[in-house]
Amino acid sequence: MADENQIIETTDEQGNVFKFELYDVIDFEDKEYALLVPIEAEEASDDEEIVIMRLTQEGDEYSFETIDNEDEFNNVKNYIEAMGDELGEEE
Repeated sequence: MADENQIIETTDEQGNVFKFELYDVIDFEDKEYALLVPIEAEEASDDEEIVIMRLTQEGDEYSFETIDNEDEFNNVKNYIEAMGDELGEEE
């Protein structure tokens, strides 16, 4: 889990700005992925929606990219779900 509450703003192709709280960063298949919680979803509901984005670093700058490849997205999603299942078994 991320140590601090970090607010991330992303802008889509139409110029819409979305705000997220960084929940965690995971490593999977030599890439980093950010787990983000939409701030609006947090206020509107108890059910947390998690957004998965690829995290890339160029120099000191980080950027968040949508995962357009369906296979890549499903592999990351399945990995995260398996991690959650393992954590649930340990408790």
